[in-house]
Amino acid sequence: MRYGLIAGNGRFPFLVLEGARRAGVSLSVAAIREETDPEIERVAERVEWVGIGQLGKMIRFFKREGVGRAIMAGQVKHVQIFSGAMPDMRMLRMLMRLPRRNTDALIGAIAAELASEGIELIDSTYFLQDHLPQVGTLTRREPNKREHGDIEYGLEVAREIARLNLGQTIVVRSRACVAIEAMEGTDVTVRRAGQLARGRLTVVKIAKPDQDMRFDVPVVGVPTIETMIEAGATCLCITAGKTLIFDREAMIRLANEKNIAVAAVA
Repeated sequence: MRYGLIAGNGRFPFLVLEGARRAGVSLSVAAIREETDPEIERVAERVEWVGIGQLGKMIRFFKREGVGRAIMAGQVKHVQIFSGAMPDMRMLRMLMRLPRRNTDALIGAIAAELASEGIELIDSTYFLQDHLPQVGTLTRREPNKREHGDIEYGLEVAREIARLNLGQTIVVRSRACVAIEAMEGTDVTVRRAGQLARGRLTVVKIAKPDQDMRFDVPVVGVPTIETMIEAGATCLCITAGKTLIFDREAMIRLANEKNIAVAAVA
């Protein structure tokens, strides 16, 4: 069976390509023109560029390639979905059927469109299981008493906003919520928290209680730690087994250098 990749922005699509290559699998890549790094053409065997609203073109490409399973990797900024991009007829019909247009509803509807053509959207971490952390402290320093209290409080709030599909990240200081993620993404949320209450911040980024691993999987990496340093955050809490860590060694090395604690919880 042939695999397809729907590539958004960032390094996620490239890591999937590397993981698939290690598994002896070649991917047919549908690259989002507004999002995907053009470097994808150098590392992928077959690439078709599609606009953010060209669902029909993407499906036709996968059908020509004989794709039976597809992976979605890389963020497509929420603002792009609501931009002036012109949807094709297939995307337009899909959008008109949606009762709401949050991330889960939109991507779930795309998954249904793919399924109607015999293409199964599968777990985005399918080729990246070694990038998912186990429960425990990942850095030399464990969270201190203050940070443990902020994690405990933060998890309560973060799980609730995740359940409501509002975002994955909150930033806490002294058991008070400083910033909550909406459409802007984790890094912007952390920077905003740093502007409001710089220093002694704990960042809690978790998967939804019923996280669909096919899309919108939480991701952290070196840029996450760099943004935390900028904001004066001292602790990061993530969900074990459901959060992808990019460049893990470099990320943990930087966190250790800056005395930032990183912990994964169930």
